[in-house]
Amino acid sequence: MAERIAGPEIERLIQLLARLPGLGPRSARRASLHLIRKREDLLGPLADAMRVAHERIVVCLTCGNIDTRDPCAVCSDPRRDPGILVVVETVADLWALERVGGLRARYHVLGGTLSPLDGVGPRDLFLDTLPGRVAAENVREVIVAVNATVDGQTTAHYITDLLSHLDVRITRLAHGVPVGGELDYLDEGTLSAAIRQRAPF
Repeated sequence: MAERIAGPEIERLIQLLARLPGLGPRSARRASLHLIRKREDLLGPLADAMRVAHERIVVCLTCGNIDTRDPCAVCSDPRRDPGILVVVETVADLWALERVGGLRARYHVLGGTLSPLDGVGPRDLFLDTLPGRVAAENVREVIVAVNATVDGQTTAHYITDLLSHLDVRITRLAHGVPVGGELDYLDEGTLSAAIRQRAPF
């Protein structure tokens, strides 16, 4: 059994950082040491920023985005076209599409994808308000911008069926998004091409 080489506070910092995506135990130790060495410049401000985020960040009840207000800045922006609604899996996907700047639309964040093998059904996602929102906001086009994975495509087909009774055009992202690719990892040029070449579902 390895001996403890740091106090419990440092060990807890390492353990919490190791839970972040892309950080394993070794990377978490390096990050922790860097934060501790730069305590005044990084650790203190980071702790303050995280405390403020914990206190103020909320989930937008309209679209599922995160912000410090509800409705969020995207839903409240009068310059956006309320007739176009982009359905995405996660907030990270929303941010990825916003980086491109090719759409001035509104969003609907599902919070994941349907995955029968993992026990994720329609009730586990932000799907129940989607048809009512499309109808109430007079949406002309729903862009289903989910990842090109098996679960993403299953979710896309479910959304198409869910909205089939409404008079709305349903499109999907076109070429440029590789099968198995995730929006948050794609470059801006690929995302721009996918937005421009979206096709009927």
